Amino acid sequence: MTRPSLDARVKTTLPNPVRPAFERGERDDAVIVNIGPSHPATHGTIQVIAALDGEKVQRVDVHCGYLHRGFEKECEDHTWHNLIPYVDRLNYCSGLINDFAYCEAVETLMGVEITPRCRYLRTLLSEYSRIADHLTCVAASLMELGAMTAFLYLVMIRDYIYEHLADLTGARVTYTYGRIGGLARDLPAGWLKRLGEILDQYEVFVGRIHGLMDRNRIFIDRTRDVGVISTADAINWGFTGPILRSTGAPLDLRKDTPYLAYAELDFDVPVGIKGDNYDRYYVRMREMDESVYMIRQLMDLLPEGPINVDDRRCTLPEKRLVYTEIESLINHFKLIMEGPDVPAGEVYAAHEAPNGELGFYLVSTGGGMPYKFHVRSPSFVHMGGVQRLLEGYQLADIIPTFGSVNMIGGECDR
Repeated sequence: MTRPSLDARVKTTLPNPVRPAFERGERDDAVIVNIGPSHPATHGTIQVIAALDGEKVQRVDVHCGYLHRGFEKECEDHTWHNLIPYVDRLNYCSGLINDFAYCEAVETLMGVEITPRCRYLRTLLSEYSRIADHLTCVAASLMELGAMTAFLYLVMIRDYIYEHLADLTGARVTYTYGRIGGLARDLPAGWLKRLGEILDQYEVFVGRIHGLMDRNRIFIDRTRDVGVISTADAINWGFTGPILRSTGAPLDLRKDTPYLAYAELDFDVPVGIKGDNYDRYYVRMREMDESVYMIRQLMDLLPEGPINVDDRRCTLPEKRLVYTEIESLINHFKLIMEGPDVPAGEVYAAHEAPNGELGFYLVSTGGGMPYKFHVRSPSFVHMGGVQRLLEGYQLADIIPTFGSVNMIGGECDR
């Protein structure tokens, strides 16, 4: 008696039989092309397997996980304070937003209310980070379409922002600036003056980008009616952020569930029409303008006062006191070695990150380390449905469409 083949055994033992990535249909002349996981067009370690009929993309299978670093389990093995550097490395184009969303989740568990100056500063720096992130996305997408002049303009402004944030935080990309109950340090002298200069320079350079790109025939042909997704499909796949808003849905956590100081600000939520690549470009460009408008409001509203709460459960004592008081020395030692004592409970806190809803779900059993740490990262969710933007278009359209999604490997393969 012959043994059944492996395929036959799989089909009889599994409720949902395993199928290959691409099944043969009536025609077998499709060309299978692998793009990635080591390819500059994928903006990270993502594998795109495409079945082609000539130059037309029949089907796409997107695989992530090549950069997986065990972020969540790593955080569960560190104290609430000491894991902040890991949070920076999710979306490393806008690490400050990661910091502030995480810190708000822990502060909610502890019942801590941050100071007014900290609240306004976090809001200002979140919008500043949004500009840097969108500049990176738009610049990379334009470069891949051959618009090198536009790329250089945008990256120059982004570099001004990076240098400016380094003056504040001491780091260029992975800032580790957020603290439970506040911030690492206050603004240095002259920082706001330099901020105003950069915003003025931004308006000049972005005005040039609009002149170069908005009605550029080549750019319009490569982006109009390409990578289209409807509002219903975007919602069904869990898309948020500029991708969802490009379909015409004005969903934004800063408006719908205001946090930090957003309820006090005047700003609009830009939306698109068709949900294509051009709309995603337009939404990001308009969001940067709105961020500049918000930052100028926050510069006027920023109050004086402390940036950290006066709460020994989470705030490190001043170094002067650590060196002169035994109580402060013990307090400092316990916060560093054992971590803040976070009450038992669970919480979900979400911020409107540049790519969409960035949420932290934390579970505490009491003590200095989280029992459960989970992050709802927009890039990972978007990779689950990105094939809807790629199938039915040309092979060459994969590159600008994938760039318009702005997948960040650090938060996708968390």
